[in-house]
Amino acid sequence: MDVFEKSVAFAIKAHEGQTRKKEGIPFILHPCEAAAIAGTLTNDRDILAAVMLHDTVEDTDATFEDIRREFGERVAELVAKETENAYEGMAREDSWRLRKEESLEQLRNTDDFGVKVMWMADKLSNIRSFFRLRIREGDKLFENFHQKDPKQQEWYYRTIVELLKDFEGTQAYLEYAYLVDVVFGGLDDES
Repeated sequence: MDVFEKSVAFAIKAHEGQTRKKEGIPFILHPCEAAAIAGTLTNDRDILAAVMLHDTVEDTDATFEDIRREFGERVAELVAKETENAYEGMAREDSWRLRKEESLEQLRNTDDFGVKVMWMADKLSNIRSFFRLRIREGDKLFENFHQKDPKQQEWYYRTIVELLKDFEGTQAYLEYAYLVDVVFGGLDDES
């Protein structure tokens, strides 16, 4: 079993029983979708493994040490670059802007292709989810998130469009930018 196949098995076990709270679907579908997107941008097995594992430290009992031991330094380093600071003792709603600003700053300052692929894959999967929720719930979709202000969400997702211009011209980037426009383009000016 190579590093990517091993990461699939690890992620399935780590995310067992979890659902995506916004859609109610098995959580594992998100890293699988993100890995499929990443596969359109690279065939680097370490990057694909890291994409598969990108939520394990944030959302399961897995630790960076577990990732390092099982998958090596490069995969652990990539997962760390995609993992937000938890700000223990602070409500996720209260730390949202701080976490996003720190994450965006890390993306802004990286030259690591693997980190950028992870962001492109994860955020395209996320905006696809937003789009599905937007169709079903309209502007009420934002009530499902830690950050309920659609303008704050728009700031975050549009900033990512700018920071991932390295992928301009790829199908993943074009779809991402398009869906950001669709999801946030119809917001009521009073929101």
